[in-house]
Amino acid sequence: MVDLLALTSDLIAMPSESFSEGPFVDWLEAELVKLDHLDVVRVGDNIVARSDLGRDQRVLLVGHTDTVPANGNALPRLDGDVLWGLGATDMKGGLAVFLDLARTVTDPVVDLTFVFYAREEVAQAHNGLNEILAERPDLLTGDCAIVGEPTDAAIEAGCQGAMRVEIVLAGARAHTARPWMGRNAIHRMAGILETLSTYEARTPTIDGCTYREAAQAVSIDGGVAGNVVPDRCVLHVHHRYAPDRNAEQAEAFLRELLAPHLENGDSFTVLDVSPACAPSLGHPLFDRLIKANDLPVKAKLGWTDVARFDQLGVPATNFGPGDPALAHNADERLERRSIETVHAALVGLISRAG
Repeated sequence: MVDLLALTSDLIAMPSESFSEGPFVDWLEAELVKLDHLDVVRVGDNIVARSDLGRDQRVLLVGHTDTVPANGNALPRLDGDVLWGLGATDMKGGLAVFLDLARTVTDPVVDLTFVFYAREEVAQAHNGLNEILAERPDLLTGDCAIVGEPTDAAIEAGCQGAMRVEIVLAGARAHTARPWMGRNAIHRMAGILETLSTYEARTPTIDGCTYREAAQAVSIDGGVAGNVVPDRCVLHVHHRYAPDRNAEQAEAFLRELLAPHLENGDSFTVLDVSPACAPSLGHPLFDRLIKANDLPVKAKLGWTDVARFDQLGVPATNFGPGDPALAHNADERLERRSIETVHAALVGLISRAG
């Protein structure tokens, strides 16, 4: 059996920061085309490798190849049962699991589609899945998808939606020596900031998974000069919403929450939105995966590409090695227990009849 931590270490040693994944993807493609039991297609810097055995069901195993920029952790360091390094958690560990399954499970009980895609860590407009959908949407069809985002070997079901909003409040300029002759747009923002800081999060429970919503001010800008009352203030708000609401409902909620502080001449603009995804725990393959391995199940308190597959009509869940709380941290690390648990569970799912 391959040493999964050592394989992950090898993957970390090949840098793949967003927009610079090309050499790593070249290597990955070269490894996959060696496997006679898989058909390999490359679309840009994205690779899809598929079996075609005529099985009754097809499972997609999905992982992104990019990492965030290094933070003093570009090189891997393996110490016993712990591996440190950029992407150890997010998500070179998940890629190592999928690569080993691609190499070793040559006669699965389900057909398999391995999806290795670029630029997940940046704006959705750059996401490599967009390229695949534009050129070969047929490659992303299947009965269910497992996205190897770090969950520390638990099932993190569904995901929250994400919405970014820009609020612009108007004022009137005046000399700071005579502020009563103007109206301070920055001061006007105080009411919105107070509302956001005292916001009590909704915590809906869906299929036994409790989601926690959030509404946070993430940037603010205003001011003309040191002696001028500002006539404009811009606030960006990030809203995470649970999958019992769609994007329209989430926007309506946020507008209602902040409406008391908005007047004619102000603006509320949705800059971008990513849909939420409800849990798919009732899918027979997910149910088998959970019960056969006694996996913990909880809500995904973030956004992942499970939502994209859900929109394509492919039930999806998050399941991968590594503590998600360590993703993007300088001390990002992966424990042997976590990666071996995920690997064993997936081998059991795709290698033995239920």
